[in-house]
Amino acid sequence: MRNIYLTIRYNGSRYHGFQVQKNALGVCTVFQDAVEKVLGTRYDVKGCSRTDAGVHALKYGLSMKIGHTIPCERLVHALNAALPDDIAVTDAREAPPDFHARYHCKGKEYVYKILNSRIKDPFSPYLSYRLGYNLDADMLCGEARDFVGTHDFSAFCSAGSDVEDRVRTVWSFTVARRGEKVLFTVRGDGFLYNMVRIMVGTLVYIAMGRIAPGAIPDIIASKDRMRAGKTMPAHGLYLNDVFYDMERTEWEKP
Repeated sequence: MRNIYLTIRYNGSRYHGFQVQKNALGVCTVFQDAVEKVLGTRYDVKGCSRTDAGVHALKYGLSMKIGHTIPCERLVHALNAALPDDIAVTDAREAPPDFHARYHCKGKEYVYKILNSRIKDPFSPYLSYRLGYNLDADMLCGEARDFVGTHDFSAFCSAGSDVEDRVRTVWSFTVARRGEKVLFTVRGDGFLYNMVRIMVGTLVYIAMGRIAPGAIPDIIASKDRMRAGKTMPAHGLYLNDVFYDMERTEWEKP
């Protein structure tokens, strides 16, 4: 069996996350349908993480073991021909036999996109969250630095999570304006349920005066979800990158 690592990107607007679900459509189900159409077998797929309904991915890592000799380059083109327009395979390559897209993932980068305008954008209503209140990106970038470090992020985890260990390390968190878009970019070794959306919601509340500037360290220390900001809508969130120990140059070329 060959172990193949693939990267895909998808518009999550019509999907209930990546994972296979009994009563809702997930990206994984559609991807497996395409694999079965191309290779004639429905292979098991390991994704790098779960994603919420409506969340997008610019780079999502997955692995699957296949009993087929198709070259990786041909596999990319064949899968893209079989997939719907809102899912695309961007790369495929041979991976080490024991590689697992989820268990070997050492970190992720997320981007939350806010359209900071009072005028709606009819061309991408589900690709960013629109907020009319003017955001000071430079000020928020300074506030976001208080998230950096290793902390118990219980205050930034939704109640539906059953994860006991809520200690995570945030490597970096920046906020930048790009025209009418304000981009919240966070990197870390892992994230709790809705953690990124709550961190962004807390920064938005600081911008709007609902939470005092400089309050983030105290909110973290409190471990109290009620003290943090709201959970931002899913459609502004993108999984932007995934990180592994092994550099791509060490992997066998397609």
